Amino acid sequence: MKEYKRYTITTALPYANGPIHIGHLAGVYIPADIYVRYLRKMGRDVLFIGGSDEHGVPITIKARQQNISPQDIVDKYHGIIKKSFEDLGISFDVYSRTSLPIHHETASAFFTKLHNEDKLTQMESEQYYDEDAKQFLADRYITGTCPHCGYEKAYGDQCEKCGTSLSANDLIEPRSALSGNIPVKKATSHWFLPLDQYETWLKEWIIEGHKEWKTNVYGQCKSWLDQGLHPRAVTRDLDWGVNVPLPDSDGKVLYVWFDAPIGYISASRDWAQQTGKSWEEYWKSDDSRLIHFIGKDNIVFHCIIFPSMLKAEGSYILPENVPANEFLNLEGDKISTSRNWAVWLHEYLEDFPGKQDVLRYVLTANAPETKDNDFTWKDFQARNNNELAAIFGNFVNRTMVLTHKYFEGKVPVNTLPAELDDILKEIGLLNEKISHSIEHFRFREALAFFMDIARLGNKYLTEKEPWKVFPNDPEAVKGILNNALQITANLAVLSEIFLPETARKLKAMLNMGNTDWSNAGKSILVENHPLNQPQILFEKVEDTDVQKQVEKLEQSKKDNLASAASFEPLKPDVAFDDFAKVDLRVGKILEAEKVAKTKKLMKLSVDLGFEVRTIVSGVSEYFTPEQLIGKKVVVVANLGKRDIKGIESNGMILYAENADGTLLLVSPVDEAMSGGLVK
Repeated sequence: MKEYKRYTITTALPYANGPIHIGHLAGVYIPADIYVRYLRKMGRDVLFIGGSDEHGVPITIKARQQNISPQDIVDKYHGIIKKSFEDLGISFDVYSRTSLPIHHETASAFFTKLHNEDKLTQMESEQYYDEDAKQFLADRYITGTCPHCGYEKAYGDQCEKCGTSLSANDLIEPRSALSGNIPVKKATSHWFLPLDQYETWLKEWIIEGHKEWKTNVYGQCKSWLDQGLHPRAVTRDLDWGVNVPLPDSDGKVLYVWFDAPIGYISASRDWAQQTGKSWEEYWKSDDSRLIHFIGKDNIVFHCIIFPSMLKAEGSYILPENVPANEFLNLEGDKISTSRNWAVWLHEYLEDFPGKQDVLRYVLTANAPETKDNDFTWKDFQARNNNELAAIFGNFVNRTMVLTHKYFEGKVPVNTLPAELDDILKEIGLLNEKISHSIEHFRFREALAFFMDIARLGNKYLTEKEPWKVFPNDPEAVKGILNNALQITANLAVLSEIFLPETARKLKAMLNMGNTDWSNAGKSILVENHPLNQPQILFEKVEDTDVQKQVEKLEQSKKDNLASAASFEPLKPDVAFDDFAKVDLRVGKILEAEKVAKTKKLMKLSVDLGFEVRTIVSGVSEYFTPEQLIGKKVVVVANLGKRDIKGIESNGMILYAENADGTLLLVSPVDEAMSGGLVK
């Protein structure tokens, strides 16, 4: 492996439109912090970068909902996020923000250089425009029916029900989220990054040059490249963000996907101004290693788009690795900020004071490194009580208490040096395994090896039973406790990367100074070294603690149901003549089958009396084919044909939605003839 002089470590910039939750921590920030702490213990030169992404449509939407400015939103959540990270012990060298002048300056200069060197292309396209609001609509400001599952409140960039990525042009019956009106198409001009020009280079750089990347990262990149790349807009029509630094570009800002990764560079400049150090060597020297820690939803941006931007600019190093994780679910359900189905970091720290490391431990032990994983409060309790408290904490407490009881709190002479040699050899081997795992971004595995050292100590003390040996052989107990204390000291050294608050407590108890990774696997404490009083490292998590958290989640579920049960606001009035244009007919479902390779879609044959039509409907999660066959339904017969997953769908079936999101057929109460008009 190439030797690097310095390391530039970035973490995905969280949107400053809400707090941090455990999914963010498990996917990005705790793995990155472990890696950085390890590098520092190894004596490496590291710049650890974080910051808030304070531009983009989600922020403007939240500001509009609360009738305050976008700046008010980002100021609030940047403060919450930054403090939460600090309280958890995420050891950023800088935690910056993209609303700072230094970021606007950095992003503008980056864009200007690409523009001046003809690395960007200007193109005109038609985009949705709200004539009442008098503005172009970003994808999130457009809602409509998902063509894949039929969900009527899909956004222009994604359907939150089936998870499919969309473009606004895909939506059926799109409407402006600002006014509720049907938007029109209007020409607008934007600048594009011609990704297609970098396709050959990217295939060589990634497919041939980075086969060591994690399977999920490599596979997603290959899939994108196999499909072929297309120019991607780097500007958009919006009034919040970094203004396009060109004449006649009022009302245009840099697209957030272009602006946000430049935030890593501006954060480095921010750090340099604060410390008086140079930032450029971390970004422009070949002996610097750039690594991005992200979640899987950001793989394309950090492996294909941002490297293309850096390549186009020409003076920056490229990422050497992008160890993206999968997603963490919560109690068997996908984490959802809109449904408040999440464990928020700032609330956890309030509910479990002093238990920062318990959360770090559980999220690392259950990290979604190779597949989506699930967090449950019962597992949280079990890992704390059965592993941290019963193994790690129990061993340390017994060792410290017995040393104070028998030897006045001073490290006794080692009367069993051969045993210590064997113990240190085993710790040394585990230490090598920890290093190897961390350097290959397998943090869950590294934590397991670390806990093996605690298990080694607990087993050693249990088998030696010094409390039984002391009355007859106090000299032997000196050796037993010296060995146990050396294990404890090694745990103090190694725990700094996984459990920093625990390490601080341990080092205080052991009266230890600063140590580095080279101390691991060695005898650390000298004879007669004075120890401080023991303290409990890990308190038990009680059933009542867990029950409160489960009840909090259940309340969120009830609140969502109550919210869903409240009546939707009426849509704007329509003229009778407009309503009369909708042709509603009674139909009878003759055949029904699930559409292959989809979760939601059902292909239906519907008899309208005068003809049999094929209609694709997103109802597979609510009905089986057998439940639908033979049912009378109401069909929008003049909607127009649409291609859905290669099937020509001719019409739409009406359903009623319950408070819990389930669907019911809208059917005639009495027998009605197929094809009959619904008036």
